[in-house]
Amino acid sequence: MNGGRRPSGLTAITLAAFVLLACSAVMFVSGLAGRGQKATVAPPLRSITYGIAVMPDGFDPHINSSYELGIAMRSVYDTLLYRDPQTKQIVPGLAQKWAVSADSLTYTFTLRSGVTFHDGEAFDSSAVAATLARIVSTASKSQKALALLGPYDHYKIVDKQTIQIVLKSPYEPFLDALCQVYTGIASPKALKQYDAALYQFHQVGTGPFYMADYVPGDHLTLRRNPNYTWGPSFYVKSGPNSVDEVVFKFFDDPATRAQALQKGDADVMGELSPTDAILFTGNSDIRLYPQAIPGEPLQFLMNTAQAPTDRIEMRKALLLATNRETVVDSVFQQFSPVAYGPLSAVMPYYDPKVKATYVYDPKAALTLLTSLGYADTNGDKVLDQGGQNLHLVMIVPTWGFAPDAADQIVKQWHDLGIETEVHEVPNLVGLEAEVQKGNYNLIAYNDFGLDASIVNALYRSDSPTNWLHYADGDMDSWLTRSVQALESDKETRTNMFAAFQGQVMDQALILPIRDYVNLNGARANISGLSFDAYGWNPLLPNLTLTGGGK
Repeated sequence: MNGGRRPSGLTAITLAAFVLLACSAVMFVSGLAGRGQKATVAPPLRSITYGIAVMPDGFDPHINSSYELGIAMRSVYDTLLYRDPQTKQIVPGLAQKWAVSADSLTYTFTLRSGVTFHDGEAFDSSAVAATLARIVSTASKSQKALALLGPYDHYKIVDKQTIQIVLKSPYEPFLDALCQVYTGIASPKALKQYDAALYQFHQVGTGPFYMADYVPGDHLTLRRNPNYTWGPSFYVKSGPNSVDEVVFKFFDDPATRAQALQKGDADVMGELSPTDAILFTGNSDIRLYPQAIPGEPLQFLMNTAQAPTDRIEMRKALLLATNRETVVDSVFQQFSPVAYGPLSAVMPYYDPKVKATYVYDPKAALTLLTSLGYADTNGDKVLDQGGQNLHLVMIVPTWGFAPDAADQIVKQWHDLGIETEVHEVPNLVGLEAEVQKGNYNLIAYNDFGLDASIVNALYRSDSPTNWLHYADGDMDSWLTRSVQALESDKETRTNMFAAFQGQVMDQALILPIRDYVNLNGARANISGLSFDAYGWNPLLPNLTLTGGGK
């Protein structure tokens, strides 16, 4: 899901910041070239254009929350740890090793030496401390990074290459949080030099690419860091055909993405429509790269506090009345698998038993509705009760083809006599506003991540984003134990998440539709397009370009 908005134009402040950035970028590039290297005439940059589907509200990973920001910033920042894209196991990053105390509260990280930031500053434990302090500062108003840190309490610098992070309570997802771009380690010098508004344009990490310029609404440019030697094993070393520069441009209109790829206005494009992907399957100039995204599927959350979805019989009837295979075939053209539960099938701890629940059966659905007292008493082909039509309100965001899926569902329910009113909202702010009103029966939603604990935000009874309004003591207990159990105790986590998934489907709390697959396309002269373990973020160091740069 994303909450990105494309700004209507550049402000004077933005333009002034850009001028400052352009000047500092020239000095910065000179600094990179001057450290131990002779001045030479640089060869032409091997440059590509990468299309991003949405212009995020901001690109600062410590503050902003969109998934689009990671497409670029994953390569600007290194993280303390990484997840291997193939095995999904946690591997060293800026921390070359780590240890956890017996009470699971203190994490000790031994940091890699010989690492420098893009501004020439040395990386050490003070940089980790500065990044943590920035994330937890109330002034930062972090939208995601702070939540990822869970019960974070404080840090303790042991020495330049050793830092301890202390939690208030055991929290198994903590190491996963340190693998994500939102906790990328920033230069303390840059954080002191720029406030939050200007740091947006001057971000400094230790990653394989550095930020060259950023004009909101137009483009963001990254260039290869020539001094980068400390990357994880899945980063390919620079070669003669490696991409030197990536210019990110924004294509918030889905209709323009395929056209830009065909014309060569973009070399790589994400979030292509299934229809466009089909057209490209026979195109020798374009290659498709479907990428499964772990997390929660596109699903419709049932509001258990609003009639008539406050009745479990109604919720079960809606599940039985939905031919999910038809919806997925029609909207996603078989590029996405059907979803059957609250976790996508590529997620750790996914329980395949959910696949056997709620096989499409409109007759059984009608029987349940009849048992609730609904019937078509006036012959208008709409079920009613006590003179009131069976009427549902569905809230749908505009991204992820959710409106198309909703349209198919509404048609199927109409054939059964169910009247559905659909409200589309353009962004996350609009979605949250509709939730606050409370006048809805279903709301389309999905989230992404690799640790199954991402479900806590929706399903814990004390969560402010429990949009289902469902409370169950057992479920709270399972979710609590699932985050407190160590990863080494896989049996406990497996049992807790299995119980959770079974309860969600037994209570018919959601209508799952499809597991998310991002349809990426690249021109044939691009090779090495691959993504990190979280699915969204390309591994830019691995990209190569044949036939010369732009």
